[in-house]
Amino acid sequence: MSKPNILILGAGGVAQVVAHKVAEYREYFGDIHLVSRSIHKCTAIADGVATKQGISIHTHAIDALDTEALIEFMRSIDANIVINVGSTFINQSVLKACIAVGADYLDTAIHEDPAKICETPPWYENYEWKHKDACEQAGITAILGVGFDPGVVNSYARLGVDYFDKGTTTDIDIIDINAGSHGRYFATNFDPEINFREFTGRVYTWQNNAWQTNQMFEVKRTDDLPVVGIQNSYLTGHDEIHSLHKNLDVPNIRFWMGFSDHYINVFTVLKNLGLLSEQPVTTAEGLEVVPLKVVKAVLPDPSSLAPNYTGKTCIGNKMRGKKAGVESEIFIYNVVDHQEAYAEVGSQGISYTAGVPPVAAAILIAKGVWRTRKMVNVEELDPRPFINLLNTMGLVTRIVDDGGDRLLEFDGV
Repeated sequence: MSKPNILILGAGGVAQVVAHKVAEYREYFGDIHLVSRSIHKCTAIADGVATKQGISIHTHAIDALDTEALIEFMRSIDANIVINVGSTFINQSVLKACIAVGADYLDTAIHEDPAKICETPPWYENYEWKHKDACEQAGITAILGVGFDPGVVNSYARLGVDYFDKGTTTDIDIIDINAGSHGRYFATNFDPEINFREFTGRVYTWQNNAWQTNQMFEVKRTDDLPVVGIQNSYLTGHDEIHSLHKNLDVPNIRFWMGFSDHYINVFTVLKNLGLLSEQPVTTAEGLEVVPLKVVKAVLPDPSSLAPNYTGKTCIGNKMRGKKAGVESEIFIYNVVDHQEAYAEVGSQGISYTAGVPPVAAAILIAKGVWRTRKMVNVEELDPRPFINLLNTMGLVTRIVDDGGDRLLEFDGV
């Protein structure tokens, strides 16, 4: 097809990364459009891209929850690929619009209902997977969860299963460590509302080929990781488990996230006071408020953290299985420096890891490599061209196995 027009939905730190990277790889794309409810946020991102990349981005103010208005707008700009990095609350509306106009769809996180937390797994069956037939009938490519986690770690999981002897992979432990510091008393690295919702409900993991539940911060592990050293992390529910358990025949799939003691203490106080509830309450003055939204309003905007962020992230998969009949463990991972990310695109490392992969996926769609014309999760796709491309775009993948710690890349792909 001709160069596809790109529509970026969202205007936060991740959208800023996406906009810069789409502009940097402009040779694969046609017109670039940036949309959110806040035109001034879109304009600020577009001005930054124009200054650094010399590329103009069209900006628009649209409520993506208004599906009909979104459909009309997408048709007016002939949108071909939609990169949805807005709130997870808009996923269903945007996906339906893409199906209606025949545009390919990419997102970085699973859909959420603002009135619900930790629904019965698998979460994808509750929302996105219900539209599989519609995507295939419309002939659109819909790649779900193609950020870093979910996203790149799904590719790492697929690589691990392919690395070990067939049918011998027993454990996939996804470990997400942010060893950086933003210098604030308390803040979240992405939308506080979405961040807290991940941790206030039950922790669902896939163990012994079944769903297991725990409480947040109930189960802890300690790892000595490349670059960031010894780090603690906690068993946490997360998007990718809800597709990996179905698409990869592995009995144990867990997600672990690092938290400082300070974060856990503040989080625990907020939760115990009821300030992380998504359910509305009525004040003495008769005002109806949602406590979680109030907390979000008083915390720092995650994008404001970027200029002073220092340190590094380390995100990867520790996987166990048999290699040539011998029990073996590997670690496939990536490290990002917060200051380097800020210097390149004006966002901190967490946003960088989430924003680069959907642009890589859009390039692979534009080149026809990942143009599936149906709905898929990332582990269903060939990971090799994705990892090779990310290696050139700022997200370098390394592997630790019996051969040492080395760059992971693939010849002849």
